[in-house]
Amino acid sequence: MAIIVDKERKKKDIALATKALILNEGINNITISQIAKAANIGKGTVYEYFKNKDEIVFTLAEILMQVHNSYKEIQINSAASTREKIKLFFNFFYSDKDKDLREIYKQFTAIALSSPNEAMLLFQTECYRVYETWMESIIQEGIDKEELHPEIKELIMGIFAFVQGSFIMSVTTTAITNLEEKINNQIDILFDLMEK
Repeated sequence: MAIIVDKERKKKDIALATKALILNEGINNITISQIAKAANIGKGTVYEYFKNKDEIVFTLAEILMQVHNSYKEIQINSAASTREKIKLFFNFFYSDKDKDLREIYKQFTAIALSSPNEAMLLFQTECYRVYETWMESIIQEGIDKEELHPEIKELIMGIFAFVQGSFIMSVTTTAITNLEEKINNQIDILFDLMEK
């Protein structure tokens, strides 16, 4: 009797098996042989599931983002104020719990910037839309509770750009030495201005 392989599950298993290797060495510094060894499969099997190493990082980013979003939603829903919800929303960029995802995200972003493909662009676009909608709902809840002035909705793109830009500066320059403090101070200033 033939063994039926769940190809999608196998692909995820291979990506997860290489997580430590990618985190420790970086995707550019490892070989397909090392990936195969980490996943306990043959080199040919790697190519059955992935065109190249970049696709492994992409798949790993997708998996880790799904896990991240699940526990992040629980955290955010348990916060009392809109200000705290927004701080929790953005703590991905500095929290210890998200360190591995952040590193994979950096490697994924480097790949997407240097050699984007349609699947990566669609993934990034979908992530952005999900997070934009999520943040809009948090802000709208604050407006509905009369914690915030409605005009803050116009700043959502600016808040995103500020936080993501601060993260990029923190990893590519020495201009920001304490990202958590920088992000939370800016959120506090914004909410001091926008809270009723």
